Amino acid sequence: MRFEGTQTYVATEDLKVAVNAAARLRRPLLVKGEPGTGKTVLAQEIAAAFGAPLIEWHVKSTTKAQQGLYEYDAVSRLRDSQLGDPRVQDVRNYIRRGKLWEAFTHPQVPVLLIDEIDKADIEFPNDLLQELDRMEFFVYETGETVKATQRPIVVITSNNEKELPDAFLRRCFFHYIKFPDRETMEQIVRVHFPDIQKDLVREALTTFYDIRDVPGLKKKPSTSELLDWLKLLLHEDLPVETLRERDPRKLIPPLHGALLKNEQDVMLFERLAFMARRENRS
Repeated sequence: MRFEGTQTYVATEDLKVAVNAAARLRRPLLVKGEPGTGKTVLAQEIAAAFGAPLIEWHVKSTTKAQQGLYEYDAVSRLRDSQLGDPRVQDVRNYIRRGKLWEAFTHPQVPVLLIDEIDKADIEFPNDLLQELDRMEFFVYETGETVKATQRPIVVITSNNEKELPDAFLRRCFFHYIKFPDRETMEQIVRVHFPDIQKDLVREALTTFYDIRDVPGLKKKPSTSELLDWLKLLLHEDLPVETLRERDPRKLIPPLHGALLKNEQDVMLFERLAFMARRENRS
């Protein structure tokens, strides 16, 4: 099986190479890139392309590595023992399987997504080193070893909020998703809006990339935000001329709330427009 992208996901050549290399080596594919560049969706599309089940583990700041293996609910067992519940005789009734356990024992080769690994504590990646390397772990409460019958395809995403340990990086195949150039972005837009006018796409992309190039912007708009913006433009049926206007005194684009996501960036554009008006008066 080879990943060549899908009808709903435009994959660059270097991304295809990375996915297929990681799948062949059965090493975790560590994907980094700006938020909104399709890192999480990539795992979903790999699963669709390979006809594989998708198991998703969305990491939070409070997530512990042990939760991916299993959790032992000692509190429930104690309560049930006080109530005379016969289930307490079997400790397996109080073990909740985690996402890695599910992936290791799945009858098909699944795609396991560990999403935004850098959100968790710095020790989180280190705590998974052995499990991801050997594809097995020990359950102390039952004395059993859970071992993967087939190595799952593991996709790990990171937004670069924290540096990942070198020992963890050595076990991964790494790929950085570059922000799409204009030509690639046009292909992405066509996938999501096949009937959109060419003039609207051209002007919208010009405005979009102009915004991203503004110095001092705190958060550059992403691919997903561009798609949201285009959806709104189509819904409101705004004329192309509205985007084509290049008046420096009106720098903020229509429906800018889909692109600019904090007050600092909105104020930056307002200041630039104010300065442009002052220069025109003088």
